[in-house]
Amino acid sequence: MFLNLNGVEYYVEVHGKGEPLLLLHGFTGSGKDWHPFIEQWKTDFQLIVVDIIGHGKTEQPADHARYSIEAVANDLVEMLNLLNINHTSILGYSMGGRLALTFTVLFQERVRALILESSSPGLKTNEEQEDRKTKDHSLADKIEKGGIEAFVDFWERIPLFASQATTLPPDNRESLRKARLQNQPLGLANSLRGMGTGEQPSWWSRLKELTIPVLLLAGEWDEKFCNINKSMNVQLNNSKFVIVNDAGHAIHMEQPSIFGKIIIDYLKDNL
Repeated sequence: MFLNLNGVEYYVEVHGKGEPLLLLHGFTGSGKDWHPFIEQWKTDFQLIVVDIIGHGKTEQPADHARYSIEAVANDLVEMLNLLNINHTSILGYSMGGRLALTFTVLFQERVRALILESSSPGLKTNEEQEDRKTKDHSLADKIEKGGIEAFVDFWERIPLFASQATTLPPDNRESLRKARLQNQPLGLANSLRGMGTGEQPSWWSRLKELTIPVLLLAGEWDEKFCNINKSMNVQLNNSKFVIVNDAGHAIHMEQPSIFGKIIIDYLKDNL
């Protein structure tokens, strides 16, 4: 279904019954990324699957300011209100994890539990933020000038996804490529300009305010995010950090069976 959230048409799917679980995908993805888990999870949870602004079937506004992570968090509040959901658990991957954490920092009273896969609270210093903004805006310009196929060729080769060459079967890699190619240059470019890691507020100093259960997941081959999540785990009040073996950044794709069980077990133990 399509929902108008603060003037933007979002594509949203709802599956199953039970405790709500909001699923937020990563950059270049869509709600379809969670489809392999729907049958497993929908018997226990009401799954709310969203195409984040600029991705999938959701609208792609021309003004990149509309993509700010705080504005999108407010869109999610409006979505929950329209669906008559007062409280939800949230699972977010990478960019979707940054959005999930932003939502939780701003609206903790609406969140039962938070699961972050390969994500971060943003960057710690102004210098890091400015450097990342410059790089993301440059990449956004390249996406619009060079087109989606050239960008996907580049994106598939970045070190963050190197493990997928060995962990994902060829058919899965081809399906992932086709899914990325379905995105539009404007949506991805404005996503980088509006809610890139350098654009969002740094939430490091706010982690100590969170009292809800938080599960942090990182793949053992994703050294950068293992280190980030170790630091997060120290600062959170009620968190658990799990390193998943034989996986890189995209645990849900590289080790789907293990990932699916971790999510179900954690939520059943903490709700």
